[in-house]
Amino acid sequence: MKKRTFPLLNTLAFSCLLAACLPAHADTANPLVEEAPLRAHLAMLSSDLFEGRGTGQRGGDLTVAYLETQAKALGLQAANGKDFKQAVKIAGVKAQPLLSTLHINVNGRSLNLTFGDDWIWNAGDGKAQRQFDHPLVFVGYGITAPEEQWDDYKGVDVKDKILVMMVNDPQPTAEQPERFGGKALTYYGRWTYKYEEAKRRGAAGVLLIHTDASAGYGWSVVKNGGVSEHFQLASSEGGTGLQGWITETSARTLFAVTGKDLDSLRAAAERPDFVPVVLPAFVRGEAKSTVRQLVQFNVAGIIPGTDPVLKNELVIYSAHWDHLGKQEGSGDVIYNGAIDNGSGTAALLAMAKASVTKPASRSQMFLWVAAEEQGLLGSAAYAANPLWPLAKTAANLNLDTLNFVGPTRDIGAQGSERTELVAIATKVAKEMSLQIAPTRIDTAGGYFRSDHFNFAKAGVPAFSVGSGRDYLHDPQASAEKARAYSKRYHQVSDEYDPTWDLSGMVQQAQFTLNLGREIANAATMPLWKKDDPFAKFRQ
Repeated sequence: MKKRTFPLLNTLAFSCLLAACLPAHADTANPLVEEAPLRAHLAMLSSDLFEGRGTGQRGGDLTVAYLETQAKALGLQAANGKDFKQAVKIAGVKAQPLLSTLHINVNGRSLNLTFGDDWIWNAGDGKAQRQFDHPLVFVGYGITAPEEQWDDYKGVDVKDKILVMMVNDPQPTAEQPERFGGKALTYYGRWTYKYEEAKRRGAAGVLLIHTDASAGYGWSVVKNGGVSEHFQLASSEGGTGLQGWITETSARTLFAVTGKDLDSLRAAAERPDFVPVVLPAFVRGEAKSTVRQLVQFNVAGIIPGTDPVLKNELVIYSAHWDHLGKQEGSGDVIYNGAIDNGSGTAALLAMAKASVTKPASRSQMFLWVAAEEQGLLGSAAYAANPLWPLAKTAANLNLDTLNFVGPTRDIGAQGSERTELVAIATKVAKEMSLQIAPTRIDTAGGYFRSDHFNFAKAGVPAFSVGSGRDYLHDPQASAEKARAYSKRYHQVSDEYDPTWDLSGMVQQAQFTLNLGREIANAATMPLWKKDDPFAKFRQ
């Protein structure tokens, strides 16, 4: 068997690259993130040995053991008393469609929907079996937003109903170009909000109509999540009895056989005078699921601060260690998750290695969270039971899906503009001869889809540091390589490639570390901007 080797970057060229990206005094002001440990951790964590780092799977247990061992070896201090681990109690629920009789019934006849291909559903309340005989109601976007003068429910009692709704939020118009954030997705557009609102109203379930454009990803992503085990925090009250998605084609068929036109109702749902529409259809039958209780772990290590007062405050660097794990089937069944998020997991280890010998004024935590792919569960558990007071947590800087293409002239700081972090990030970028990448319209609601969001909801200034887009080398080919990753997202093909140029990943990690240290050494903690539109959802 041919021996695989890692290509080595030219040492002099790489040193010159770092010199161009860092201020002249960086060798004394900030510790340097090294490429070699980052690459080694990335290759190891995304190897088949770790079986895709799945929640509730052997690969996940191996990952936690690896991270705990590395944290100890690096010289980090345990963040949870004498323990590096924080327990995250989770309920695992896996739909059993072959044992279930659940179907959509119209005029006494069952629609011919195949689980996985046409629709998916899960027991949002974590019950192993449940009987359904509930009518369907189309509720448009399923949003109630008083500040937008918007209410899709109009006082209609939807208790014990199955709510069919669209993903995203109402689109801007010529008269109201900035309604619901304009073309950007607000929290109202996220499926998490829609499930939460349906639960508050006593609904029996939700069926979301999927389109690639509105969801921000293809049906294969929904299917992969739906056919595998679904997780939720065991301590939570749970969601509605049924939480599911239906393809646009199947939804169109459903509406047609009930005498409704999906496009007409979609158009009506774009107006504030929309009223829910009862569909002459029912979800009927028994839904069976396999339910188990398990414990996963966040892993956290600390570098204590040096200032006698500021050391009681904290900067958190975070990344989720999990991916989709090992699935059932034939052929390649391991979802290695090299970029998502072996890259962020490895980067934090490299950052910690660089930092242990040079503490900052405030304390710094390196936090690897569990079960992000299952709904940001690990970070939600941390925010609910923090290992450090949130009131004394200055910021959370998150890393999720890093730059594997090459070095850039810019760096992503989308979301920092909600807080004073934007000014600090701009300063740090300038010192590294970088520009902050222009803010893009967040059509996919990325700010609400990564672990920093749970810190933001709890009041901590937070965002995920993104990859740059202005590539130094062969910009057109590099941009195309980056775009091509979308085809590997949440697929078995997200595997480590030893030919990757990781200098851009090192650059991203270095920026994150420099930014965190700037916050850690500042006189005061950063604040939220008072006019931030997300303020309503912060706890």
